[in-house]
Amino acid sequence: MKKKVLFVGESCFVETTEYKGYDQFSGIRYNEHAGEMKAVFDPVKFEFHHIPCHLVPTCFPRTLDSLREYDVIIFSDVGADTFLLIPEMVRTGKRVPNLLKLVQQYVADGGGFAMIGGYMSFQGIQARARYKGSPIEELLPVLMLQGDDRKEIPEGADLVCQPDSHPILEGMPAQWPYVLGYNQLTAKEGADVLVSFEGDPVISAWGYGKGRSVAYAVDCAAHWAPAAMTEWPFYKRLWNNIAAWLAGII
Repeated sequence: MKKKVLFVGESCFVETTEYKGYDQFSGIRYNEHAGEMKAVFDPVKFEFHHIPCHLVPTCFPRTLDSLREYDVIIFSDVGADTFLLIPEMVRTGKRVPNLLKLVQQYVADGGGFAMIGGYMSFQGIQARARYKGSPIEELLPVLMLQGDDRKEIPEGADLVCQPDSHPILEGMPAQWPYVLGYNQLTAKEGADVLVSFEGDPVISAWGYGKGRSVAYAVDCAAHWAPAAMTEWPFYKRLWNNIAAWLAGII
C-alpha cells in the first residue's frame, strides 16, 4: 500500500509594478514549487498531496483523525501564523484547534514530520516564520535561534556527510553538491546529525514519542538549493529515503 505524503507550503503570490515612462501598471503572479517535489517521490511507494500556503487556513486537517490519514507531513516555506491565524478565529473570536499542537500530537502518536528550510521556515527572514518556542520546535531534532536564522553562503557550502550512518543515508555518496544557504540551527541532545556544514546541522533526525521527525535546513528550491542539488542524481534517493524513514518503512 502506498504511503501518503502531505506536503504543505512552497507557494506564493508575487505582486509587481512596472514603470514605462509616465505610465505604470501592476500585476500579480502565482509561484509554486510543489510540482518539483512531487516528481521526486517514487509514485509506486508514495501518494503525494499538496496544500499551498493560501489554502492552509481552510484545507489543512483540523482533527487528529484527519491528520492520521497521512503517513508523512512536510512543511516547506510556510510560517506559523498561517496555521494559527484561522479566519473564523480572527474575524469572529471563535475558538479553533491549534493546528501546530495537533501536528505535535500526530507525531507523538506515531506520525512522521519534516520541515524544509527557507525564508518562511524555522525562524526565517526577520524571524517572521515564528516557529521558535512552538510545538513544532518541540517535536523537531533541533533548537532554533531567537532571531533571523538565515545563513547566506554565496560562495557555496560543501556539505559534510557520513555515508550509511543512518537509514536515510543508505546508498548515498560521501561527496555532495554545494548549497547556497540554510536556516542555522542547533542539534538537540540525542539527535542524529546526518549532514552538516561547519558544525551546523543541515539534515538531522530523531524519534519523538512514537513518531519520527527530520529537520532539513536547506530549501527545496532556488536560491539555497541550486540545480547542482535539485538535479543531483542522488536527490530523489535522498527524499525517498527521508519519506520512507519518516513513514517507518526503513
